[in-house]
Amino acid sequence: MTKDENENEPVEETPEAEPTAEPEATPEPEPTPEPEPTPEPELAPEPAEDSAAPAADARRRLRSALWPPRISRGQLVVALLLFALGLGLAIQVRSTNDHSALRGARQEDLVRILDELDSRQQRLQQEKAQLDQSLAQLQNSSNQAKEAQEQTRQKALELGVLAGTVKATGPGIVLTVDDPQGQVKADMLLDTLQELRAAGAEAIQINDVRVVANTYFTDVPGGGVQIDGKTVVQPYRFTVIGNPQDLSPALNIPGGIVRTLEKQQVATTISEQQKVTVDALAVPSAAQFAKPAAK
Repeated sequence: MTKDENENEPVEETPEAEPTAEPEATPEPEPTPEPEPTPEPELAPEPAEDSAAPAADARRRLRSALWPPRISRGQLVVALLLFALGLGLAIQVRSTNDHSALRGARQEDLVRILDELDSRQQRLQQEKAQLDQSLAQLQNSSNQAKEAQEQTRQKALELGVLAGTVKATGPGIVLTVDDPQGQVKADMLLDTLQELRAAGAEAIQINDVRVVANTYFTDVPGGGVQIDGKTVVQPYRFTVIGNPQDLSPALNIPGGIVRTLEKQQVATTISEQQKVTVDALAVPSAAQFAKPAAK
C-alpha cells in the first residue's frame, strides 16, 4: 500500500491513554504535638517528713542556744560552790575509808589503839547512864527545884575535880618511875600522862603537883623536869583515880610507856588500889580573853 493510501485510510485513533494520574502524594500528617504531661497531683507529705523540718529547726535552735555557752556570773559562782562541795565530800569519804595508816602499824600499836577505843566507849556509856539517871530523877521528883539544885551542886563538885580545885578519892593506881640515872625527860612524862588519860584517868597527881588541862612539862637545863613551873625530882609518883582494870593494861601493853621506860633502864612499878586520894590542888587562873557565850 502506498503512502497515499495509507494516508487516505481512516486512521483509527487509538485513544490516547489518559495519563495516569500520579497518585497525589499523601501529605504527611503534621506531627501532632505531644500532649504536655499532666502534672501529677502532689501527694500530701508523709507525717514523718512534715515533722522532720520542725525537728531539724528545733535541733538547730538548741545548738545555737548551747554553743557558744552563755554563762552568767551567778551560774559561775553556783558551779564553783557545787564543785567545792563535791570535792570536800569526796575528800572526807576518802579519808574516812582510808585505813592505810593502820595497815602499816605494828601489832602492839593496834592493840593499844583498840584498848583506848574500848575504854572511851565504856566511859561514854557510863556518862550516858548518869545523864539518863539525872533526867529521870528530875522528872520523877516532887520538888523539882530542890532536885535541880542538888544536881547542880553535885555537878559543881565533879567539875571541881576535873579542874583540880577539889580533892578527889576513889579506886585507882599508883605508878612509880624510879630514874636514878636521869634518863627520864619531860616528853616521857607527858607520854605517860597521855596514856593514863586515854585509859580513863579522872584525876592525876604527880608528886605534889595536880595535873589539869593546862599542865605543861619542861626539861631543866641542869637535869630534872619541871611541871607547871615546879621542879619535881625522881622517883616520879603518879597517883591516878580511875578503873584499875583499864589503867594497868594500858600502861603495860606492848609498845606502851612501861616498855619504853624499861628500854631506857628505868624501873617502874604499878600498884592497884581500891582507894587512892588526890589531894594536891591547882590554882585556877582567870581567863583573860574567854568569856561565857550567851545562849
